Amino acid sequence: MYQTEIKIMKQKFEQVRNKLEEDFKSIRTGRASSGIVENIIVSYYGQNTPLKQMANIQTPDAAQIVIQPWDKNSLGDIELAIRNSDLNLSPVNDGQLIRISLPPMTEERRGELVRNISKKAEEARIALRNVRGEAWEEIQKLQKSGKITEDDKYSAEDEINKIIGEFNKQIEEIFLDKEKEIKSI
Repeated sequence: MYQTEIKIMKQKFEQVRNKLEEDFKSIRTGRASSGIVENIIVSYYGQNTPLKQMANIQTPDAAQIVIQPWDKNSLGDIELAIRNSDLNLSPVNDGQLIRISLPPMTEERRGELVRNISKKAEEARIALRNVRGEAWEEIQKLQKSGKITEDDKYSAEDEINKIIGEFNKQIEEIFLDKEKEIKSI
């Protein structure tokens, strides 16, 4: 009976981990990456559309991103969306495509990014603890209502603790990989 609660909890844990990975993709490291801009929302003919759905995004070298929209009429909209994003990027529109040159990262900026990803990783851990708390409350309700035994409750607690340990380890690995990527020159 408690396995359903654990299954739901595990799905929510995976969502938290996937969200963290997605957030980390948009954080610039020492190299250009299409992940930096692909989720920028562009107002295109009155519709909010992610950039990756309306253009080809390439990184010809480590310091440049090239965006080639499928519809040339959207160049201005894309340029505006990039300028208005919180990424502090300066796009150059040449009438055919948009080029973004990324300046070299300073040591100060790298430290700032590491603090930022550390904060995001901690937010993910907090989200895991909140989901764990909700699952534990549901399991306690099941035990109080007599749907599971006290032994089942403690078996569920052991299983929950094992699963949250695994996900905390995964989040730490994701964080350490991104930190290493940011600190490498």
